[in-house]
Amino acid sequence: MGDGKQSPICQPYHKALKAFKKSKGLDDSYDPYKAAYGSMPSHAASNPAIQQMYINGHFCYAFKLGIVTNGLSIVRDISFYNKDVLDAHPDIIVGKKSDSPDEDKSLADSKALIPVLRDFFRKHPLINPKTFLGDAAFDSIEIYKYPLEDTSIEKAYIPLNGRIFLPDADCPLNEDGIPCCPKEPSLLLKREGSKSHLRCGLPTMKFVCPKMKWEYNEETGKSRRVCHCENPCTDSSCGRMFYIYPEKNLRAYPGTLRDKQEWNSTYKIRVNVEKSINHFKDSFCVAGRKTQNEKTLHADLLFAGITQLITVMVADKIHKHQYIRSLKLLIA
Repeated sequence: MGDGKQSPICQPYHKALKAFKKSKGLDDSYDPYKAAYGSMPSHAASNPAIQQMYINGHFCYAFKLGIVTNGLSIVRDISFYNKDVLDAHPDIIVGKKSDSPDEDKSLADSKALIPVLRDFFRKHPLINPKTFLGDAAFDSIEIYKYPLEDTSIEKAYIPLNGRIFLPDADCPLNEDGIPCCPKEPSLLLKREGSKSHLRCGLPTMKFVCPKMKWEYNEETGKSRRVCHCENPCTDSSCGRMFYIYPEKNLRAYPGTLRDKQEWNSTYKIRVNVEKSINHFKDSFCVAGRKTQNEKTLHADLLFAGITQLITVMVADKIHKHQYIRSLKLLIA
Protein backbone atom coordinates (compact mmCIF):
# COMPACT_ATOMS: atom_id res chain seq x y z
CA MET A 1 0.00 0.00 0.00
CA GLY A 2 1.19 3.52 -0.72
CA ASP A 3 0.04 7.02 0.05
CA GLY A 4 -0.44 9.81 -2.44
CA LYS A 5 -1.13 13.46 -1.89
CA GLN A 6 -2.55 16.01 -4.26
CA SER A 7 -1.22 19.31 -2.92
CA PRO A 8 -2.66 22.58 -4.30
CA ILE A 9 -1.38 24.90 -1.55
CA CYS A 10 1.95 25.18 0.29
CA GLN A 11 2.81 27.36 3.27
CA PRO A 12 6.41 28.40 4.19
CA TYR A 13 5.57 29.32 7.80
CA HIS A 14 8.34 27.12 9.18
CA LYS A 15 11.02 29.22 7.46
CA ALA A 16 9.91 32.35 9.28
CA LEU A 17 9.85 30.46 12.58
CA LYS A 18 13.36 29.11 12.02
CA ALA A 19 14.54 32.67 11.47
CA PHE A 20 12.64 33.72 14.61
CA LYS A 21 14.38 30.98 16.61
CA LYS A 22 17.80 32.12 15.40
CA SER A 23 17.15 35.84 16.00
CA LYS A 24 15.94 35.20 19.55
CA GLY A 25 18.76 32.79 20.37
CA LEU A 26 16.34 30.05 21.43
CA ASP A 27 17.74 26.64 22.37
CA ASP A 28 16.91 23.28 20.78
CA SER A 29 13.88 22.81 23.01
CA TYR A 30 12.10 25.22 20.65
CA ASP A 31 10.96 23.23 17.62
CA PRO A 32 10.01 25.57 14.77
CA TYR A 33 8.25 22.80 12.88
CA LYS A 34 5.95 22.01 15.81
CA ALA A 35 5.39 25.72 16.35
CA ALA A 36 4.45 26.20 12.70
CA TYR A 37 2.26 23.11 12.78
CA GLY A 38 0.34 24.40 15.78
CA SER A 39 -0.14 27.90 14.37
CA MET A 40 -1.65 26.78 11.05
CA PRO A 41 -5.30 25.75 10.52
CA SER A 42 -5.95 22.02 10.23
CA HIS A 43 -7.61 22.33 6.82
CA ALA A 44 -7.99 24.76 3.95
CA ALA A 45 -10.78 27.34 4.22
CA SER A 46 -12.00 26.50 0.71
CA ASN A 47 -12.54 22.81 1.43
CA PRO A 48 -12.29 20.90 4.76
CA ALA A 49 -11.14 17.80 2.82
CA ILE A 50 -7.89 19.61 1.97
CA GLN A 51 -5.97 18.69 5.13
CA GLN A 52 -2.83 20.21 6.58
CA MET A 53 0.12 17.81 6.20
CA TYR A 54 3.85 17.68 6.71
CA ILE A 55 5.51 15.85 3.81
CA ASN A 56 9.24 15.49 3.11
CA GLY A 57 10.13 18.49 5.28
CA HIS A 58 7.42 20.78 3.91
CA PHE A 59 4.03 21.88 5.16
CA CYS A 60 1.21 21.77 2.68
CA TYR A 61 -2.55 21.49 2.32
CA ALA A 62 -3.48 18.44 0.30
CA PHE A 63 -6.03 15.84 -0.61
CA LYS A 64 -4.95 12.45 0.70
CA LEU A 65 -5.47 9.13 -1.03
CA GLY A 66 -4.53 5.50 -0.59
CA ILE A 67 -3.23 3.25 -3.37
CA VAL A 68 -2.98 -0.53 -3.11
CA THR A 69 -0.72 -2.21 -5.68
CA ASN A 70 0.47 -5.75 -6.30
CA GLY A 71 4.11 -6.86 -6.33
CA LEU A 72 4.54 -5.52 -9.86
CA SER A 73 3.37 -2.11 -8.56
CA ILE A 74 0.24 -2.35 -10.73
CA VAL A 75 -2.63 -0.52 -9.09
CA ARG A 76 -5.32 -2.77 -7.63
CA ASP A 77 -7.36 -0.28 -5.63
CA ILE A 78 -7.63 3.47 -5.05
CA SER A 79 -9.20 5.14 -2.03
CA PHE A 80 -9.85 8.86 -2.13
CA TYR A 81 -10.33 10.09 1.43
CA ASN A 82 -13.34 12.26 0.77
CA LYS A 83 -16.34 12.84 3.03
CA ASP A 84 -18.09 9.62 2.00
CA VAL A 85 -15.09 7.46 2.87
CA LEU A 86 -14.45 9.27 6.16
CA ASP A 87 -18.11 8.96 7.15
CA ALA A 88 -18.00 5.22 6.42
CA HIS A 89 -14.77 4.83 8.40
CA PRO A 90 -14.79 7.12 11.45
CA ASP A 91 -11.65 5.38 12.76
CA ILE A 92 -9.58 7.07 10.03
CA ILE A 93 -7.69 9.91 11.70
CA VAL A 94 -8.18 13.41 10.30
CA GLY A 95 -7.09 16.71 11.76
CA LYS A 96 -4.55 17.29 14.51
CA LYS A 97 -4.19 14.85 17.37
CA SER A 98 -0.86 16.03 18.78
CA ASP A 99 1.61 18.90 18.47
CA SER A 100 3.92 16.81 16.26
CA PRO A 101 3.38 16.79 12.46
CA ASP A 102 5.41 13.58 12.03
CA GLU A 103 3.46 11.74 14.74
CA ASP A 104 0.13 12.83 13.29
CA LYS A 105 1.11 11.71 9.78
CA SER A 106 2.23 8.33 11.06
CA LEU A 107 -0.95 7.96 13.12
CA ALA A 108 -3.16 8.93 10.17
CA ASP A 109 -1.39 6.50 7.82
CA SER A 110 -1.66 3.59 10.26
CA LYS A 111 -5.33 4.23 11.09
CA ALA A 112 -6.25 4.41 7.40
CA LEU A 113 -4.64 1.08 6.48
CA ILE A 114 -7.06 -1.43 7.99
CA PRO A 115 -10.23 0.29 6.63
CA VAL A 116 -8.62 0.45 3.19
CA LEU A 117 -7.65 -3.23 3.31
CA ARG A 118 -11.10 -4.25 4.51
CA ASP A 119 -12.68 -2.38 1.61
CA PHE A 120 -10.16 -3.94 -0.77
CA PHE A 121 -10.91 -7.54 0.25
CA ARG A 122 -14.65 -6.83 0.22
CA LYS A 123 -14.48 -5.49 -3.34
CA HIS A 124 -12.03 -8.15 -4.59
CA PRO A 125 -12.94 -11.47 -2.92
CA LEU A 126 -11.00 -13.49 -5.54
CA ILE A 127 -7.70 -11.73 -4.80
CA ASN A 128 -5.89 -13.61 -2.04
CA PRO A 129 -2.41 -12.13 -1.53
CA LYS A 130 0.10 -13.93 0.67
CA THR A 131 2.49 -11.04 1.34
CA PHE A 132 2.04 -7.46 2.52
CA LEU A 133 4.65 -4.71 2.12
CA GLY A 134 4.34 -1.46 4.03
CA ASP A 135 6.55 1.26 5.46
CA ALA A 136 7.40 1.87 9.13
CA ALA A 137 4.29 4.04 9.61
CA PHE A 138 2.33 0.77 9.71
CA ASP A 139 4.37 -0.71 12.56
CA SER A 140 1.71 -1.28 15.21
CA ILE A 141 0.32 -4.37 16.92
CA GLU A 142 -3.21 -3.83 15.57
CA ILE A 143 -2.01 -3.66 11.96
CA TYR A 144 -0.11 -6.96 12.18
CA LYS A 145 -3.08 -8.69 13.77
CA TYR A 146 -5.63 -7.91 11.06
CA PRO A 147 -3.81 -9.04 7.88
CA LEU A 148 -2.06 -12.03 9.47
CA GLU A 149 -5.10 -13.40 11.30
CA ASP A 150 -8.14 -12.25 9.32
CA THR A 151 -6.96 -12.32 5.69
CA SER A 152 -5.03 -14.61 3.34
CA ILE A 153 -1.79 -12.73 4.09
CA GLU A 154 0.90 -14.94 5.62
CA LYS A 155 3.86 -12.54 5.80
CA ALA A 156 3.96 -8.83 6.61
CA TYR A 157 7.12 -6.96 5.67
CA ILE A 158 7.01 -3.81 7.80
CA PRO A 159 10.18 -2.16 9.19
CA LEU A 160 10.22 -1.47 12.91
CA ASN A 161 9.97 2.11 14.11
CA GLY A 162 11.01 1.17 17.65
CA ARG A 163 12.54 -1.70 19.59
CA ILE A 164 10.61 -4.89 20.23
CA PHE A 165 10.73 -7.05 23.32
CA LEU A 166 9.20 -10.23 24.68
CA PRO A 167 7.87 -10.11 28.23
CA ASP A 168 9.61 -12.48 30.65
CA ALA A 169 12.10 -13.58 27.97
CA ASP A 170 15.37 -14.97 29.30
CA CYS A 171 17.20 -13.93 26.13
CA PRO A 172 17.59 -10.32 24.94
CA LEU A 173 16.46 -9.44 21.41
CA ASN A 174 18.35 -7.37 18.88
CA GLU A 175 16.73 -4.65 16.73
CA ASP A 176 15.46 -7.30 14.29
CA GLY A 177 13.88 -9.45 17.00
CA ILE A 178 16.58 -12.14 16.90
CA PRO A 179 17.39 -13.70 20.33
CA CYS A 180 20.92 -13.05 21.61
CA CYS A 181 23.17 -14.80 24.11
CA PRO A 182 22.29 -13.60 27.65
CA LYS A 183 26.00 -13.23 28.46
CA GLU A 184 27.16 -11.84 25.10
CA PRO A 185 24.38 -9.81 23.38
CA SER A 186 26.44 -9.41 20.19
CA LEU A 187 26.25 -13.20 19.70
CA LEU A 188 23.03 -14.09 17.90
CA LEU A 189 21.30 -17.41 18.39
CA LYS A 190 20.79 -19.34 15.17
CA ARG A 191 17.48 -20.53 13.77
CA GLU A 192 16.85 -24.27 13.80
CA GLY A 193 13.55 -25.14 12.19
CA SER A 194 10.04 -23.83 12.69
CA LYS A 195 7.86 -26.94 13.04
CA SER A 196 5.91 -27.36 16.22
CA HIS A 197 6.00 -30.56 18.25
CA LEU A 198 3.65 -29.15 20.86
CA ARG A 199 0.33 -30.84 21.53
CA CYS A 200 -1.48 -27.53 21.07
CA GLY A 201 -0.12 -27.31 17.52
CA LEU A 202 1.04 -23.69 17.83
CA PRO A 203 3.79 -22.87 15.30
CA THR A 204 7.14 -22.18 16.91
CA MET A 205 10.53 -20.78 15.95
CA LYS A 206 13.43 -22.60 17.57
CA PHE A 207 16.76 -20.85 18.19
CA VAL A 208 19.91 -22.53 19.51
CA CYS A 209 23.34 -21.46 20.69
CA PRO A 210 25.60 -20.61 17.71
CA LYS A 211 28.44 -22.49 19.40
CA MET A 212 26.46 -25.72 19.45
CA LYS A 213 27.42 -28.46 16.99
CA TRP A 214 25.89 -31.78 16.10
CA GLU A 215 28.34 -34.60 16.88
CA TYR A 216 28.03 -38.21 15.76
CA ASN A 217 28.60 -41.01 18.27
CA GLU A 218 29.87 -44.14 16.52
CA GLU A 219 29.02 -46.38 19.48
CA THR A 220 25.35 -45.42 19.64
CA GLY A 221 25.00 -44.56 15.96
CA LYS A 222 23.24 -41.34 16.89
CA SER A 223 24.01 -37.63 16.72
CA ARG A 224 23.57 -35.25 19.60
CA ARG A 225 23.97 -31.54 20.31
CA VAL A 226 27.17 -30.47 22.05
CA CYS A 227 27.81 -26.88 23.14
CA HIS A 228 31.43 -25.68 22.82
CA CYS A 229 31.01 -22.34 24.57
CA GLU A 230 33.84 -21.31 26.91
CA ASN A 231 31.44 -19.32 29.09
CA PRO A 232 28.08 -21.12 28.87
CA CYS A 233 24.88 -19.38 29.94
CA THR A 234 23.19 -22.67 30.86
CA ASP A 235 24.11 -25.95 32.54
CA SER A 236 22.71 -27.95 29.62
CA SER A 237 25.36 -29.74 27.55
CA CYS A 238 23.29 -28.88 24.47
CA GLY A 239 23.60 -25.15 25.07
CA ARG A 240 20.91 -22.51 25.12
CA MET A 241 17.62 -23.28 23.34
CA PHE A 242 14.99 -20.61 22.93
CA TYR A 243 11.47 -21.02 21.56
CA ILE A 244 9.37 -18.24 20.11
CA TYR A 245 5.66 -18.42 19.41
CA PRO A 246 4.98 -15.98 16.54
CA GLU A 247 1.24 -16.11 17.20
CA LYS A 248 1.83 -14.41 20.57
CA ASN A 249 3.84 -11.52 19.11
CA LEU A 250 3.04 -10.89 15.46
CA ARG A 251 4.86 -7.56 15.48
CA ALA A 252 8.13 -9.27 16.40
CA TYR A 253 7.60 -12.22 14.05
CA PRO A 254 5.18 -11.31 11.21
CA GLY A 255 5.59 -14.62 9.38
CA THR A 256 9.25 -13.93 8.59
CA LEU A 257 12.50 -12.82 10.22
CA ARG A 258 13.83 -9.34 9.57
CA ASP A 259 17.53 -10.18 9.37
CA LYS A 260 17.23 -12.78 6.62
CA GLN A 261 18.11 -12.37 2.94
CA GLU A 262 14.48 -13.17 2.16
CA TRP A 263 13.43 -10.00 4.00
CA ASN A 264 15.95 -7.79 2.25
CA SER A 265 15.22 -9.06 -1.25
CA THR A 266 11.44 -8.98 -0.80
CA TYR A 267 11.28 -5.53 0.77
CA LYS A 268 13.20 -4.03 -2.18
CA ILE A 269 10.00 -4.50 -4.20
CA ARG A 270 8.62 -1.44 -2.38
CA VAL A 271 10.93 0.70 -4.51
CA ASN A 272 8.77 -0.18 -7.53
CA VAL A 273 5.63 0.73 -5.58
CA GLU A 274 7.03 4.18 -4.81
CA LYS A 275 7.99 4.60 -8.47
CA SER A 276 4.46 3.68 -9.50
CA ILE A 277 3.00 6.32 -7.18
CA ASN A 278 5.40 8.89 -8.62
CA HIS A 279 4.18 7.94 -12.11
CA PHE A 280 0.68 8.79 -10.96
CA LYS A 281 1.86 12.16 -9.73
CA ASP A 282 4.17 13.10 -12.60
CA SER A 283 3.51 11.08 -15.77
CA PHE A 284 -0.26 11.07 -15.28
CA CYS A 285 -0.24 14.68 -14.06
CA VAL A 286 -2.18 14.05 -10.86
CA ALA A 287 0.19 16.26 -8.85
CA GLY A 288 0.67 19.97 -9.37
CA ARG A 289 -2.92 20.59 -10.36
CA LYS A 290 -4.34 24.10 -10.08
CA THR A 291 -7.91 23.02 -9.50
CA GLN A 292 -9.23 22.48 -5.98
CA ASN A 293 -12.41 20.80 -7.17
CA GLU A 294 -12.67 17.50 -5.34
CA LYS A 295 -14.74 15.68 -7.96
CA THR A 296 -12.37 16.69 -10.75
CA LEU A 297 -9.34 15.49 -8.82
CA HIS A 298 -11.06 12.23 -7.91
CA ALA A 299 -12.01 11.61 -11.54
CA ASP A 300 -8.47 12.40 -12.74
CA LEU A 301 -7.07 9.97 -10.21
CA LEU A 302 -9.36 7.17 -11.39
CA PHE A 303 -8.49 7.95 -15.03
CA ALA A 304 -4.80 7.69 -14.10
CA GLY A 305 -5.43 4.23 -12.64
CA ILE A 306 -7.34 3.18 -15.77
CA THR A 307 -4.48 4.46 -17.93
CA GLN A 308 -1.98 2.35 -16.04
CA LEU A 309 -4.14 -0.77 -16.42
CA ILE A 310 -4.53 -0.13 -20.16
CA THR A 311 -0.72 0.16 -20.36
CA VAL A 312 -0.42 -3.24 -18.67
CA MET A 313 -2.93 -4.83 -21.06
CA VAL A 314 -1.27 -3.41 -24.19
CA ALA A 315 2.24 -4.38 -23.02
CA ASP A 316 0.99 -7.90 -22.33
CA LYS A 317 -0.70 -8.24 -25.73
CA ILE A 318 2.41 -7.19 -27.65
CA HIS A 319 4.68 -9.26 -25.35
CA LYS A 320 6.61 -6.24 -24.08
CA HIS A 321 6.25 -6.96 -20.37
CA GLN A 322 9.22 -4.76 -19.53
CA TYR A 323 6.99 -1.76 -20.34
CA ILE A 324 4.01 -2.60 -18.13
CA ARG A 325 4.83 0.34 -15.85
CA SER A 326 6.07 2.79 -18.47
CA LEU A 327 3.53 4.41 -20.77
CA LYS A 328 6.20 6.71 -22.28
CA LEU A 329 8.44 3.83 -23.39
CA LEU A 330 5.49 1.82 -24.60
CA ILE A 331 4.28 4.51 -27.03
CA ALA A 332 7.78 5.68 -28.04
